[in-house]
Amino acid sequence: MDLLDAPPQVAGTLVRGVATGLGRPGASGSLPARRVVLPGVEQDVERLAGFCAVTGGVLADTLATTWVHVLTFPLQVRLMASRDFPFPMMGMVHVANEMTLHRPVRVGETLTLSSWAEALAPHRKGSTVDLVGEARVGEDVVWSGRSTYLVRGARPQGAVPADREPDAAAGDTGQPGGAPQVEEGTGVTGPGPQLGVWRLPADLGRSYARVAGDVNPIHLSALSAKALGFPRAIAHGMWTHARALAAVQDRLPQAYTVSAQFLKPVLLPSTVVLRGAMSRRGGELCVTSRDGSKEHLSMQVTALP
Repeated sequence: MDLLDAPPQVAGTLVRGVATGLGRPGASGSLPARRVVLPGVEQDVERLAGFCAVTGGVLADTLATTWVHVLTFPLQVRLMASRDFPFPMMGMVHVANEMTLHRPVRVGETLTLSSWAEALAPHRKGSTVDLVGEARVGEDVVWSGRSTYLVRGARPQGAVPADREPDAAAGDTGQPGGAPQVEEGTGVTGPGPQLGVWRLPADLGRSYARVAGDVNPIHLSALSAKALGFPRAIAHGMWTHARALAAVQDRLPQAYTVSAQFLKPVLLPSTVVLRGAMSRRGGELCVTSRDGSKEHLSMQVTALP
């Protein structure tokens, strides 16, 4: 166990991870067996309010599911940056995310956060690996999350690809230096009616990075994104995820599992559309281009029994 007394500084950890990426064994290696644990986590209410403002949420006495992901993200980065993590951070692509809110988490509750890596599996385009997160209040697990990353081309010789979805490309990346892994999303009209239209400014990535800590340069400016092969800066996939959930915040179940697939990245600035339906039993949402021809995010919410 890697027991921390403070959250890792994401920017410095990312730089160290990229700098030490050469020579890692790739898919022929094994994942670290340890957990990274951070006890005694209390909320920075000012930062939380900033997150709510950027993602369209309402500051309440309970935490947004996506905010708890933000709290565990530095622990994920620490794992991926460590020398015993088999893959270089450069080029890892965040293709899917699953979170379970076991019960509402109150702002005043003290959390113990942990993260670990598991489920290294071959994929037809390389390998996938899951970075798992957990939040506890006392001994009770109140939130759990799973971020699935695709590493292109990193498949052990002779391995049979697992049937793991989504076969996505570039919704989000977990670190700076990710080369453009872009594929066209499927043309869709989206599940259910149109719920909202969002006009996203060019500086959205910087605004989200200030409150969420994900300082991947592909999100921060057109100049830094172009240096890494993108035509313009792209929105964080987790911003899109958080914004979609915030739009239906008053209709979400009290406890639920939400699964998201990151598809075609959202170039900034742009206009996107939220479509779908949500009730206390769950529902489906998607974020598409304005004309509906490109799908950026697909999401399913299921209420817990």
